[in-house]
Parts: sequence; C-alpha cells; structure tokens
Amino acid sequence: MAIEVISIGSSSSGNSYIIKAGGRVILLDVGLTAKKIVGALTDNGLAPEDVDAVFVTHEHVDHVKSVRAVCRKCCNADFYATRGTIVGTANFAYVPDDRLHIVSAGDTLIIGETGEAQPEDRKNVRVDVFEISHDAREPVSYAFTCGGEKLAVVTDTGIITDSIFEAISDADKLVFESNHDEGLLMYGEYPYPVKMRIKSDHGHLSNKYAGETLAKLLENRKTMAAGMVHGPSEAGDRSPRPLEIMLAHLSFHNNAPYYARNTIVPILKENGFEMDEDYTLTIAAKDETTFF
Repeated sequence: MAIEVISIGSSSSGNSYIIKAGGRVILLDVGLTAKKIVGALTDNGLAPEDVDAVFVTHEHVDHVKSVRAVCRKCCNADFYATRGTIVGTANFAYVPDDRLHIVSAGDTLIIGETGEAQPEDRKNVRVDVFEISHDAREPVSYAFTCGGEKLAVVTDTGIITDSIFEAISDADKLVFESNHDEGLLMYGEYPYPVKMRIKSDHGHLSNKYAGETLAKLLENRKTMAAGMVHGPSEAGDRSPRPLEIMLAHLSFHNNAPYYARNTIVPILKENGFEMDEDYTLTIAAKDETTFF
C-alpha cells in the first residue's frame, strides 16, 4: 500500500486527515483541535515533528481551526494554501513566511528532496492542485501520487465540474464528499437560506449526487481499462482494480452512514457495479479515527 489515509474526524464540524506516503507524513486540513490532531499522530506512532507538510483546502473554520497550534507543534512542516485562503482568515498570520507557500489550481508540487538520491524508505510525493466549487475565496483540493498509487480528495464542493472529474478520474483511492441526505436537509431545522446554500453549486454534495458521480467515475474507469486492451478477443477480460472509496464530510444534522450507504450502493448497483468487485466502500467517522 503506497498511500495510507487516516481520517481523524470528518464532518461539517471539523476535518483533518493524516496521509502517509513514501515515508512522508502530510496533514490535509486542520479543522479539529490541535490536541486531537497530535493525539492521532501519536496513536499511530508519529510525532508532530514527523509531519512534512500541511495542505489546506479553504478558509472555513472546520478546515483551518488549528493552523496556529499545528504550526507550532509540527515545527518541520511547510504549509500550502491558496492566496485567497490565506487572506480569508487570520490563522495564517502565525505561520512564518519561510514555511508558508501559496498554491493555485493547476499547480503541481513535489514533496521531498530533489537533486539527490532518496533513502530507500523515503520517496517523493507529487501533489496536484485543482479547483473546487465552494463558497470560499479560492477553494482547491489535492491529489497525491506516490509509488504508482494516486489518492484524490474531493469534499466541500457543490458540483463536480469537468476539471474536477478529470483530476480524479485516474485515482486509485478517493476520499469523496457525501454530505447530506436531501430529505433530512429539507425537512430539518436549518433556516431555509442555509438549506439553499448547502444545495447550491457552491455548497456540498448530496448522497444522491455522490452516488451518481461515483457511477460515472466507475464507468469511465471501465472504459479506460477496455481501451488499454489490444485485440477484440481480450476485450472484457481485463478490469481495473476496485476503486477504493471513502465517503467523507457527512453532516452531523443532515446525514448518517446508514443514509449515505443506502443511497449510494443501490445507485452503483443499478449501474452495474458491485461492491468488492468494482469498488470498496469506507465511511469516515464524524468524530473518530477511520483508517483507509
């Protein structure tokens, strides 16, 4: 397994992931307390000083809450965020200039040493930055590639644009938003303007939208695999390895694993895709550690 993901907590109340790849340690978003993030590192045999990089998707508090404290504790980590994200919150004022790096959609970064031989247990990690559709100043997400495996993360987007689809279409592992059940949202206690914001193109993905998009991704993977086969006699004999999916950013008030699974699995089945054969499914806990 080239890339491992540990979700420390994933919901509308706070998000943070540990990504282990090529002997390197990356944090994606720090929207939980520093105590919880450091505790998760320690529980998994890691020290805060082991963190190489922290990537932030956007400036909402459930993604940037502990930037200051994590910067202090993870003293060897560089921070990466867009200019809009950085100016959108005061949290980054506490990150030293030499450790803060501005990224933009379309950028490709390399985490690791360059121009020298790599230790056997250390590999470079390629990070591709792509735009998402959310009500933030300059939101982006990231895809991480290492050791021939690609992890893509898509949460906090109201729609899946063509550019997002392209960025994640060849992923082996996918952390994917399944934020709300449409019925629970619309009949729930949120004020109507908040409901409309969540449902908008700059809000969050519903379970139904997530399922339909995942079906398209699986169909695309199947088509791509078939196109790699030479000769009609071999067509259909080769299929891609199952796409590993972790559903994430489930709403505390408007969703639950039961609703997400019971919406998405039938959609995938209706489109001809079977669990364990075409895909695997994990659901990130809202406030507990989930391994992926």
